[in-house]
Amino acid sequence: MGKVLVVYATRKGSTRNIAELIAEGIRIDGGEAEVNNVTEVKKDEDLAGYDGYVLGSATYHGEMMQGMKTMLFLAEKAGLKGKVGGSFGAFGWSGEAPGRIFDTMDHILEMDMVGGPLMLKSAALGGGTQMAQERK
Repeated sequence: MGKVLVVYATRKGSTRNIAELIAEGIRIDGGEAEVNNVTEVKKDEDLAGYDGYVLGSATYHGEMMQGMKTMLFLAEKAGLKGKVGGSFGAFGWSGEAPGRIFDTMDHILEMDMVGGPLMLKSAALGGGTQMAQERK
């Protein structure tokens, strides 16, 4: 499977929990996974050296968090075209962030996207753990 970077933007921790579950699923499948808060990605070089990328953000007021927006601009400079990608996010009401991240990765970054965006209201919901671990 290779080495995968899982980056999340969270306010209350739910999106971080989903990121950890996704990473666990990657590891169970024999891959390497590194999980980083979006605040740890400060320059495009921080995105180098991975075979795949899974990016996620909580949705607030119909938008992804600003840190993820900023990181996606950095990702444009990182040369991720053709790399495997996926998106995810936690939400309370509407859940637009994972879809917007997915579309950016697919159409702007031209990544090879896996499935559709994973959207969970909470990592603790029934079936949520299994869904996060199976989305690789």
